[in-house]
Amino acid sequence: MATTPNSDQLVGILRDTVVALVRRDGPDLSARQLGVFLTCYLQDGAHTVRGLAAELNVSKPAITRALDRLGELDLARRKVDPMDRRSVLVQRTLKGTAFLRDLRAIMAEAGAAKKPAAPAETGRKAANG
Repeated sequence: MATTPNSDQLVGILRDTVVALVRRDGPDLSARQLGVFLTCYLQDGAHTVRGLAAELNVSKPAITRALDRLGELDLARRKVDPMDRRSVLVQRTLKGTAFLRDLRAIMAEAGAAKKPAAPAETGRKAANG
């Protein structure tokens, strides 16, 4: 039976994930950059600067700065919308897909480390401890 992690475990998983990202060789993303990245990669559909700003409730210049950094790291790319040249579309990249795969693995490892012991194991540890 799967157990749902409590809020303390979730915060611990987040902490362990962020620490692992900071320690590894690779880009350090700010919370805003990570929010933009995850929104683009985890939500289907076309993403625009305007749409991301509305969804994340931040200004368009803030999204532009985040996308500048993601573009430098080749985690996302901007392209003018051929249907509406005033609109800028955000595209995924192969490097961004690989980063998301690594992020998932790091989070899975952090989650496995935070799993509570099964009730039978807890009783056994108490009896032996």
